[in-house]
Amino acid sequence: MSFDLEWGRASVAGRKPANEDRAGHAQGQGSEAGHGAIGAIADGVSTGGLGAEAASTLVGALLRDYFATPGTWDTSVALDRVLLAHNQWLAGMNRRRRPAMGLSTLTALVLRGQTWTLAHVGDTRAYLLRGGLWQQLTTDHVLAHRDFAHQLTRSVGSDERLLVDYLQGDLLEGDRFVLLTDGVHGVLSEHALRGLAGTPGATPQAVADALVQAALSAGSRDDCTALVLQVRGASQATLHDRARQAHALPVPPRLRTGDLIDGLRVLGTVSDTGTHLLYRVAEAAPPALLDEAVPAEARHFVLKALAPQRAHDAVERDMLAHEAWLAERLQEGRAGRHLARLHAAPPGGEATAFYLLYDWLEGETLAPMLSRRPPVDIARAVDWAIQATQALGLLHRQGVIHRDIKPDNLHVGADGVVRVLDLGVALSGREPEATRLLHAGTASYINPEQWPGYDPALRGEAAPADARGDLFALGVTLYQLLAGGRLPYGEVMPYQLGRYHRDPVPPSRLNPSVPIWLDHLVLKAVARSAEQRFETAEELLLALQRGASRPLPAPAATPLAARSRLAPWQVALAFSLLLNLLLVCLVLVLRR
Repeated sequence: MSFDLEWGRASVAGRKPANEDRAGHAQGQGSEAGHGAIGAIADGVSTGGLGAEAASTLVGALLRDYFATPGTWDTSVALDRVLLAHNQWLAGMNRRRRPAMGLSTLTALVLRGQTWTLAHVGDTRAYLLRGGLWQQLTTDHVLAHRDFAHQLTRSVGSDERLLVDYLQGDLLEGDRFVLLTDGVHGVLSEHALRGLAGTPGATPQAVADALVQAALSAGSRDDCTALVLQVRGASQATLHDRARQAHALPVPPRLRTGDLIDGLRVLGTVSDTGTHLLYRVAEAAPPALLDEAVPAEARHFVLKALAPQRAHDAVERDMLAHEAWLAERLQEGRAGRHLARLHAAPPGGEATAFYLLYDWLEGETLAPMLSRRPPVDIARAVDWAIQATQALGLLHRQGVIHRDIKPDNLHVGADGVVRVLDLGVALSGREPEATRLLHAGTASYINPEQWPGYDPALRGEAAPADARGDLFALGVTLYQLLAGGRLPYGEVMPYQLGRYHRDPVPPSRLNPSVPIWLDHLVLKAVARSAEQRFETAEELLLALQRGASRPLPAPAATPLAARSRLAPWQVALAFSLLLNLLLVCLVLVLRR
């Protein structure tokens, strides 16, 4: 469900010749819907002469640039990045003019999921009216002395180091937020503000108009601005909401074929990893026919839940909650085409247990295709690789690292679309610490530098996971498709370390139908050295799309000394043995 909001805004110059207050609001649409809604109010400082310009650019930049931030960022992080960037620009402008010409206060409110977030600098204010309770949410940044209460201690543009107050809370249907400049709250009492904001039956626009007119009637000499927001319905859950749900609901018991859960009939177990259970389920018949077979037209889903023995593992609950939140965020944008769709709740209503519900995808993963004879058609393999690379590029641009790309997690649907499965160990910047510290991925698809001790510069540590790890794993998958299931560096068991002592055999030697240009591309994608591999998904995508028209050069063979740290010693030992053998032969000859 998307937000159902009603806004009201009123702003007048009062007794001033020009209004230096600014207020505005915006709500995300389409791929930006996950950012929620934002409202902001600013009061330009008139002393410098450019207060109106400072307030106007500040509100405009915030309403515009907030929606350009990645959807995986926390709301306070997104606001902070935008505000700090604009503050540095404004402070730089003011540095050239003394005294400073353009300063402004700011109070911004963001609604996202079932949470509200406030960013505040200066003496504008935000109030919350909930269930008859009137609460001031912000603190004025002014001098404590009564005679200097109009002197600001903080403002946007006054210093390059901006300190912003952030506050978050739960969002409920029926909440009313009121944002005011000091021209209104400075002359009206708390009792008057509460009475006007809570006028029975008044719309937000009527409340905003009433507050401004009351301030003018009370003798306000300053600009008067009010921004009022009425929440009639919240949006989908945020990560915080998901985590709270994960700990509040019970883990479902082990389900058997035929069992019912929240109006879903279990058709069978798809996978049991010991940590997670995946079931194929379908919408059950109407209540009066629950004992009947599943209707032919019923929708099918994949239900993912924690195994009962992990029900008390708080870390696993948090990791699954992060997967749910990340899947919801990503499916709203262009990446959603290449992901299985996650449902926030079962079709019949609210969930009574903690689990994730994905669409069932017709088709199959790449895993069963690896050992088929004849091998996969080259053109189809390249097309799948292009789609998978596009999907990874979209994920990486959102700051998401998958960390477990392999044939089992790349699904080719009946519609021909390649989809990336299983975001359980993905990194988004907001993943639980346990997820971040986990050496994730399938051993045979992990790039060399992620193995401890491979890179001497890291002093026995493993390199952190990044986008190049996903591209390496995709290169290994493409190699397998072309080479009839063979792995470039051989199979690595979970309890083993990766072995990268030789360069991979070109796929064309195992499958003569592989063209030379594709040989070179795949060998570059799985090269032992990170410097020789593709740096970004866009670079790999361009090489795949150009194909034979712009072939890549053949990758250089890895020198013997670089293949193993023992190689120089092995060469020295061989030379020593040869020298000693020659000396023995010489001694034997001289004795004769």
